[in-house]
Formats: sequence, structure tokens, C-alpha cells
Amino acid sequence: MTRFDKKTYALENTEDLVSPALIYYKEIILDNTKRIIHMAGGSEHLWPHVKSHKTAEIIRMQINLGIKRFKCATIAEAEMAAREGAPYVALAYPLVGPNIGRYLRLALAFPKTVFYAIGDDYDALSGLSRQAEDMKTRMPVLVDVDMGMHRTGVPIDALEGFYEKCYSLPGIILSGLHCYDGHFHQEDPVERKNAVGAVDKELHKVLDSLKAKGLSCGILIMGGSPSYPCRAGDDAYFLSPGTIFIGDWNYYKNLPDLAFTPGAAVFTRVVSHPEPRTFTLDLGYKGIAADQAGQRGIIVGMEDAEPAGHSEEHWVFKRAQGEIPPLGEGCYVLPAHICPTTALYPVIQLASGGKIIETWDVTARNRKLEF
Repeated sequence: MTRFDKKTYALENTEDLVSPALIYYKEIILDNTKRIIHMAGGSEHLWPHVKSHKTAEIIRMQINLGIKRFKCATIAEAEMAAREGAPYVALAYPLVGPNIGRYLRLALAFPKTVFYAIGDDYDALSGLSRQAEDMKTRMPVLVDVDMGMHRTGVPIDALEGFYEKCYSLPGIILSGLHCYDGHFHQEDPVERKNAVGAVDKELHKVLDSLKAKGLSCGILIMGGSPSYPCRAGDDAYFLSPGTIFIGDWNYYKNLPDLAFTPGAAVFTRVVSHPEPRTFTLDLGYKGIAADQAGQRGIIVGMEDAEPAGHSEEHWVFKRAQGEIPPLGEGCYVLPAHICPTTALYPVIQLASGGKIIETWDVTARNRKLEF
């Protein structure tokens, strides 16, 4: 069983900390970021995702380390990145309805940032083109490619024709591809790399054909955290990890080549001993992500504790051996999935040197800021 050193996560000044509380560990996240940059061969090869943390401070940290490009899931995240001075921002979500106008207005409001939209539908991109023309601007666009998730994107076998068809739309500048492949999470890194490589091989056939026709397709934003090491060091791509900057228990446990130290925990307290060898935390699924099947987190120092029940405000654990924690004791839980866990909290408690030193707003957990 994976075990973590409680000294890594235990903090000195939690007496007045209201639980549950989300904690980010500054040194761990900084070390993870530097490792990711090194694996990529330099910050210029990265186009990291903002959705995992949704905070201005992480963007600021990454800019200070040389990262210039950021990928976002919402217009609020894109606005936050632009306000932090990000030179390049890609909104990796199809624009429909009022979001077309919102994104165009955002781009016009921040002329020092180059914004990219994505698209996988000709009518939708035609609508973007028309509105951009009406606003006397042009929007850079990346075609969204279905790499096998079947969530959004143009299938690879239809990609060449779609790219050609959209290339002449007057209000957009077709600039490349957005290729997310979050379904590749094989535990064996060789097996995962082979699966990624097989799809990339098909993609490059299309790229070669587009190049032969004189169609520009220079930007390739590729993958996410699981497929990141499969392409690390390839200068043809912009790599787009997100979760591993912060890190969580699922990636640490399931993907050994991505064993980045989890840099976030939820501080929680024991509120009850309902049965022998049983204890209850004040950490229901309103305080930790419940989107995935299986265990939703582990308690640092009590990794053997078995979940016995999880409801909105309570999490019951049983422990077959060892002492159970006394009432009121603080515990540190590493979430299985940090991205939706972060979005449950309005603020992050930032820890450094074994203490909480400040709080960060989870700015983009709101769907709308100004635009």
C-alpha cells in the first residue's frame, strides 16, 4: 500500500482553521512544475491547463518560470489568465450561443494576449466567423480533434476535409489542432506510449497532406497529464498537462511514471466515533470530489483506513488495526481527483515551511467574471 509521510503535510497553525479546508503546498507544487518543465525540454514546449487550480497565483508562478501559454476550460479561466498577463490563451471548449460574443469581447479587451478558440463544427465556426467580422476582428482557431474519447472533436478520418472547408472562413485564422486524449491512462507506460503513438501516426498522415496543400497547421496542442510523458521532448508539440502540476492520489497510485508528489490536501477533523474501530470525518462529498468510482481519497498516515460510508457532510472510516484518531483530531486527506475538489472551495490555504502563510482565491470557480 502506498504510504505518505505525515510530516510532509502536517501543519503547525491549524488550531483556528475551519474544516474542511483545502490546502496547497507551495514547495511541492513549485518542485512539480520545475520537473515538468525539465521533462518537456523547456517551458517553451508547454501549454498547461488552468482548470485544475483555477487560481491567478499559479498562473503567476508559471509565468515567472517562463511558461507563456495557457489552456482554459471556461471563459472565466481565460479572463483570469489574460489579467495575469498570459501572452497566449486557448479556450479548449467549443463556443456556442452567447459564449461566442463573450469570447470575442474578451479578446478585444486584452489586445496583448493572443486568444485561440477551438471548433469541430462548420456551422458553429461560421457563426464565430460572422460575429468576428461584425466586430471587425479575426479569431485564431484550432480544430478540435477526436483522438478517441468521442466527447468533442472531428474524427481523424474526416479531419483533412474539415480543415480545408473551414480554412477560408473570413472571420477566423485557422492555426492548428487541439488534440486531447484523456482516455489513455494505461498503468504500463510502454503500453500507454504505444497507444498514443498509434493515434499520433494517423494524425501525422493528415498533417503531411495539409502541408502538401499549403495549408498552415503549425500549432499542435497535444494531450493531457496521462499522455504527457509519451510526447515529452518532442519539439513538434505543445504539451498540455494540468493535474500533475498540483498532483493527486489517483495519478500517483495509477500512473507510476507520473508519481509527482501530491501538492494538495484537504484538512478535516474527526467528529464522531459511531462504532468500535470507526471514526467519522467532517469531509462529505461537498468537500471532496465524488466524480469517480472507488475511494475518493486517502488519509495521510492512515492509508489502511477503509471508507464505510460517504454522505454530504460525513465520511465514515473503519480501521482494522492501529489506533483510531481521537475526537477533534485534524487529519490530512489526499484527494483522488484534485481538479473538481479545488472547485468546491472559494479559497485555498497556502502552506509553506510547515505553516499556512496566506490564502488564495479560487478565482475562476465562478463561471463569469467580467465578460
